This record gives sequence, structure tokens and C-alpha cells, in this order.
Amino acid sequence: MTEISLTEVGLTGHDLIQDYLKTLDGSPGVYRMLNAASEVLYVGKARNLRARVSNYARPSGHSGRIARMISETVSMMFLTTRTETEALLLEQNLIKQLKPRYNVLLRDDKSFPNILISTEHPFPQLKKHRGKRSEKGSYFGPFASAGAVNRTLNQLQKVFLLRNCSDSMFDSRTRPCLQYQIKRCAAPCTGRIDGPGYATLVADAERFLQGKTTTVQSNLAAEMNIASEAMEFERAAALRDRIKALTQVQQSQGINPAGVAEADVIALHLDAGQACVQVFFIRANQSWGNRDFYPRTGAGADEAEILEAFVAQFYDDKEPPRLILLSHPVENEDLVTDLLSERAGRKVELAVPQRGEKAELVENAVRNARESLARKMSESSTQNKLLAGLAEAFDLDAPPTRIEVYDNAHIQGSDAVGGMIVAGAEGFLKSQYRKFNIKSAAGKNSDDFGMMREVMTRRFERLLKEDPERSSGSWPDLLLIDGGAGQVSAVAGILAELGVDDIAMVGVAKGIDRDAGKEEFYRTGMPVKALQRNDPVLYFIQRLRDEAHRWANGAHRAKRAKQVSITPLDDIPGVGAVRKRALLAHFGSAKAVSRAGVPDLMAVPGVSEAMARAISDFFSTRG
Repeated sequence: MTEISLTEVGLTGHDLIQDYLKTLDGSPGVYRMLNAASEVLYVGKARNLRARVSNYARPSGHSGRIARMISETVSMMFLTTRTETEALLLEQNLIKQLKPRYNVLLRDDKSFPNILISTEHPFPQLKKHRGKRSEKGSYFGPFASAGAVNRTLNQLQKVFLLRNCSDSMFDSRTRPCLQYQIKRCAAPCTGRIDGPGYATLVADAERFLQGKTTTVQSNLAAEMNIASEAMEFERAAALRDRIKALTQVQQSQGINPAGVAEADVIALHLDAGQACVQVFFIRANQSWGNRDFYPRTGAGADEAEILEAFVAQFYDDKEPPRLILLSHPVENEDLVTDLLSERAGRKVELAVPQRGEKAELVENAVRNARESLARKMSESSTQNKLLAGLAEAFDLDAPPTRIEVYDNAHIQGSDAVGGMIVAGAEGFLKSQYRKFNIKSAAGKNSDDFGMMREVMTRRFERLLKEDPERSSGSWPDLLLIDGGAGQVSAVAGILAELGVDDIAMVGVAKGIDRDAGKEEFYRTGMPVKALQRNDPVLYFIQRLRDEAHRWANGAHRAKRAKQVSITPLDDIPGVGAVRKRALLAHFGSAKAVSRAGVPDLMAVPGVSEAMARAISDFFSTRG
């Protein structure tokens, strides 16, 4: 790659771009357009940099969006690449990193859950998996949501009786657990089923998740008939229940296309500059749910540009399927296909079907996108009214675009956590929530003022360091603090020390009898304020406060649960996560490990004689 960075003094817009053409050739690459504040307005790719940039040098013939972008441009940067596909990949990486105003940006890019049949144990475990596929086993997915995975797992356990317990729990069982009693596990932990029998259940589960449901059902039906003829009525009844559960799984899958084994269906609906993209996941001829996305449209991009950017960014960290069905053609289809095929290590096809079952799948996705966008726009309108009402109620200069709400959670000072949630015109911005593990003595001392001081100091010191010009949109317009006059005064003092004195702040305190609806609102230097019980703004503030409570309490519970899982083994040098799991699986508890002799410790996989002596010495010195 070769980077060229130029600034033409005194030139802007078309004249500037025309002057750049003298330095460009026909190489593929990426260009950046910057404004007077050196902010990146747009990142684009080009098969031929000179030809692509020359389009911007024309004084007319541009859409309103492109004309505005050109008029704001005062400098450009260029980066040449070896191939066009490399230029596309670099463009999407820069868009995610820089978030330019005029680019299409996928704002919600969370990973999707899968079902994993883990094979790291002689008796494989059935479970939900999210993230990198580092564990050995068979993966099935993606599913659109954790709820879709949980529903499917619930039914699969009824049908195939695979265990969902951890390896350590499996190895420590002496009698079957509740899952066996309610007929959701074959109890291999206590020998109620042997290895070959359990392997058959695993194979049936894999066949089902691969879409071979007819074979599974016919096998179960044949086993039921054999059991019935042998007058093994209890076993026949159990097989009947499994067949019934399997039928329920198939019915719950929704749209099950007969002619499409594996595909993602991606449909776009665009209305008044706002976009909704619906993604349906089809695997093994079954629909595994859908998810809606609301990408930023770059101030008015068209369908082809939006879909190209969406597809390239969506599959940045996900393996694409063999077929992707689209509602609209994408720009540079050959480049996008090459990029996805390179990421998948096999051929990936993009298609815009016009008839047949595939076209019906796309039509269904388009309808869902249209309806989802209508609901979103209605919710946004309501949200904007609430923000305007909030500004009026508390005499703000303008409706806030970013509200940050803070709360603390602890139990008598233990496992103290501070929580921050964010809300704006689009509702709760969950990807921007933050939690703060309280590090100072304020947590142990149950000092709420001290905890809030630590949280606010850490938050705004970071903002001042990372975005002193307040250009990234990460600075709040309004702070909501859970507390009364004391909390508000403490936070105001902290902000004053940091030189931040222009952010509105409201303390939310429970009123008389601590009843919801009687909240009192505190502001620096102003009298206490209350709102009418039926005021929509009051309900809005209550929702914000309750969400902050939920987030802070959830972070506190997670921290507390993590502390519970800590054992003395964590303090032994050389005993990491793998050895810890092996020791607990072998002995059942840390207490049993502490009582074991060196020969017994050496029987654990991965524990040498030297390590066994180190473990034994550790516990002997502890008394």
C-alpha cells in the first residue's frame, strides 16, 4: 500500500478535487475527504482512483448529499492498494474506525449465538455458544437471538436427551440430577446410558440440526414400534414423547423453505432517508429467526450503496453462508462476492431473485423491514416529543441528544459497581452502556458520594483525554443522577474541578414514602421540582432511572457471582484455567484438592510431579 496525503492551500470543493487529479493514476485504492476541522467526511474505494475522483470534480450533476460533501471538503488523502478487493476491505475497516458523516454505517454489530455440541468430553454436551469458535465440536447457527437458541435447546433436550451440565458437574455426580427426572437427559453421568447409546443420540441431534429430520423421525418411529411389540410400553411412551417434541421443534421453526438449504436473506426498506435492514437466517432448510438493523444512511445514500456497505460490514466477523439473497442489487457485486468468498474460504453467491420460493423469502423479509421501520419511526417521533418535553420541564436550551444516567449498586459495600446507561432520540443506546468496578475505599465503606465521585471522575477524565473538542458525539447534553441534593452537589463539584461546567444535570430522588410518581428533582442553585403524576415526561424519567438500576444491579450480580466462583486454586502459581478445571473435575471441589496427596494430584491430566508438589506445599503452608 502507498499513502498520499495532500492539502491544497486556498482551494475547496470542486477546484480542490480538480487539482488533485494531477497527482493520481489508475491504481485501485481508498480516498478520504476531510473538512476544515480535519474531520473525515467520507471514505470511498475505487477500482481506478483517478477515474473515481474525477467524478467529484464536475461542478454539477450530483445528488444533494454528494454536493454538500464536496462543498465541505478542504483536503483529501489517498491510499493505493494492490487489488480492488483489498480496497473494499480497507474502506470498510476505515468506515468502522472513523465513522464518517456521509458514509453508511452499521451501528449494531453484535455476534449471534450458535448451538454447540461439544466433543471435548467422551459424552458430548449440548449448549449455547457465542463468540469465537475455539472449542472442539459441531456448531449450528447462527440464530437470530439468544431466545431463539434457548427455545430450540429446550425442545432438543426433550427429543435427544443430551446433557447440558458442565464437565466438572458431570464428573462429580453420583446419582442422576433433575434433568433426568423430567426426561431431558439420558444421565450418562451415572451410567444410565452407555457410550454407544449416547453416541447414537448425538448423531441423531446432529442429523436434525443439519435438516435431516425425516431420517430422525423414521428411526424414532421404528424404535417405538419395536418397543410396543415387545410390550415395553414405558419405553414406547418415552419414544412417543420424543417424537411429539420433535414435531413441536419443526413447527416452531416458522418459515421452512423446501428449496433453500442454507442462505441469509437480507432485505432493505428505505423511507425519508431512514433505513431498516432485515436479516433472516436459513440453515438446514429451517428458518432460525431474524434480526432488524437500522444503519446510518450517510445523509441520503441509495439502496445499492447502503446494501453494499451493510453486507461488507455485517460479515466482517461472521462467516457468510453459501448463498445471500438480496432485495436490491449492490454496487460492485463482483468485489463484494470476491471479498466474502475470500473470508469464507469457498464460493459465496449473491442473488436478487425475481420469482419462485427465493423471491417469496425476500418479499417476506422486505415486508418485515417495512413494518419494522414504520414502528421505529413512530417510536422515534414519540421519543423526540419526550425529549422536547424534558427540555421544557427543566429549562434546557434544547432537547438533549444524549442523556447519561448513573447509578451505583453494592451490598453493604461488597462488590461495588457503578453503572452508566445512555439514551437519545433512538431510545436506549445499549452498545454505549458502561460499568465501573469501584476501586477506591468508597466501595468498602458504602460511601455512595465517594463511589459517584470515582465514577464521574473516571468518566469525564477519559472524555477530556479522548475527545477534548467534543466532536465525536460521546459527550452528554444531560446527566441524570440517582439521588438528591447531596449527590447533585457532589457531582457538580467534581465537574467543576475538571473544568466541565456546561452540562445540565438533574438528580432524581424518591419523594414522600418513596413512591413512584412522587419523585423530586434537584438541580444546582434551583428549587426542588416535581412533575404531575400523569406527565409523560415523568414516566420517561422513571424508565431511564429503572434501566440504570437494572444495568447497575446486573453488573453487581455478575461481579458477585464471579467472586463466588473464585477458589484457593486461583492463588497457586502455575495453576491456570485449564489446570483448575482439570483439578476440580477430578476431585470435585477445591477442598478435596487441598486434602490430596502428591501421587493423587499427579493422576490429574496436565499435573506433573513438580506441579503436584507445588500444589501440596501451597495448601500445607496455609494450614
